[in-house]
Amino acid sequence: MSQEVLTVTVSQLNHYIKRVIENNSYLKNIWIKGEISNCKLHHSGHIYLTLKDDASVLKAVMFRGAAAGLRFLPENGMKVLARGRVSVYERDGQYQLYIEEMQPDGVGALHIAYEQLKARLAEEGLFDEQFKQPLPKYPAGAAVRDIIHVLGRRFPAAHLRVRPVLVQGDQASAQIADAIAFFNKYKLADVLIVGRGGGSIEDLWAFNEEIVARAVFASDIPIISAVGHETDFTICDFVADRRAPTPSAAAEIAVPSVAELHQRMSALCPRSSTRSIINWSANHKC
Repeated sequence: MSQEVLTVTVSQLNHYIKRVIENNSYLKNIWIKGEISNCKLHHSGHIYLTLKDDASVLKAVMFRGAAAGLRFLPENGMKVLARGRVSVYERDGQYQLYIEEMQPDGVGALHIAYEQLKARLAEEGLFDEQFKQPLPKYPAGAAVRDIIHVLGRRFPAAHLRVRPVLVQGDQASAQIADAIAFFNKYKLADVLIVGRGGGSIEDLWAFNEEIVARAVFASDIPIISAVGHETDFTICDFVADRRAPTPSAAAEIAVPSVAELHQRMSALCPRSSTRSIINWSANHKC
């Protein structure tokens, strides 16, 4: 007795296979390890790519909503871990991974994002010495909270203007950029110190954002970058006109020392006194 042969259309078969795959709980939320190839960043915001290993390849797509959460830019040759669901694209009869989350396999996403942006801005010339502005010798000045004491001790004539902003978190980079633009728009300072205290790479990340880098580069007011500790380097440091290893060092760079000025005046004119320097400082406050 012959067995009846089932005849279906191509669409029906693809739809059936899609249902079988999507009903497999193992494939609904799976991590895949592989190397990116054929990566295409579509103008819609979607990312199309292939994940591969030594023996096989897997088509994948990351839609705009998920891609917006990436902290790095996927590139060919990059080894990654991708989490998502496996399904079938019925039109082409091809199964693929729909990626919901992706992270580098090895080096962290923030480190990769930092190096990618650094390379791109360096290529554009934002770090070139020819664009660095000289710092004024006797600024009227602006400062951040943690360096006010040093500025006041070194140069009492300095008039300090502080613009409080968030220095970490999602809104921090926009606030920092806006503050730089604000000081430039109203010409409120002779030199700006842009910075914060130390922290992890996540804490300092606002100073690695492109919006801050471009605001620093566009500033007509010379900028000293003072972000974190001596071993911390941010994109802001490379773009700024001068980098200070610590916020306190930025204050030392920003203004001259009254004591040193007195010594110079004493050498030029023995009759000059400390009182004359202090009186001059007091009379020149804004």
